Amino acid sequence: MFLLDTHVWVWSIEGDVKRIGSKARRALERAAARDQIRVSPASVFEITALCLSGRLRFAQSTEQWISEALSTPGLRVAELTVPIAIDAGHIPRTTLADPMDRLLVATARRLDATLLTADRAMFAYASDNRGVRLVDASR
Repeated sequence: MFLLDTHVWVWSIEGDVKRIGSKARRALERAAARDQIRVSPASVFEITALCLSGRLRFAQSTEQWISEALSTPGLRVAELTVPIAIDAGHIPRTTLADPMDRLLVATARRLDATLLTADRAMFAYASDNRGVRLVDASR
C-alpha cells in the first residue's frame, strides 16, 4: 500500500510525468489496480491552504479538484485517527519541521504503508530507521 505525499498526489492527478519517475509511476499503477493507494485528510487540508494562499492553482475550484481527485480509481482516503495524531505529535520539530509531514509519516506507520514522496526532509528523518518506509517519487 502507498500513502501519497501531498505533492505526489497533485503531480499524479495533474499528470506531471517529469516529476514522477517511471519506476514510481509503474508502482502507482500496480497499487491502483489493487485499490492500494491512500491519501491523508492532512493532504486535503494542505491543498486547500496552498490554493487559498495562491501557492497552488488549478483550472477548476479547489473543491472540484479535490472531489475529482478523490474519485481516482484505486485511491482511498486514509483515516486520521487519534493514535496517528499522537504519533505525529511525538515526532520532534527538530527532526521533521513540517507538521503535515509528521502527520503523513505517522499515518504511513499506522497503515504499514510506503510513503511515496520527493521530500528530502522526510528521507533524512527516515534514514534513522524510524519505522517508516519511503520511496522516492522522482525515480
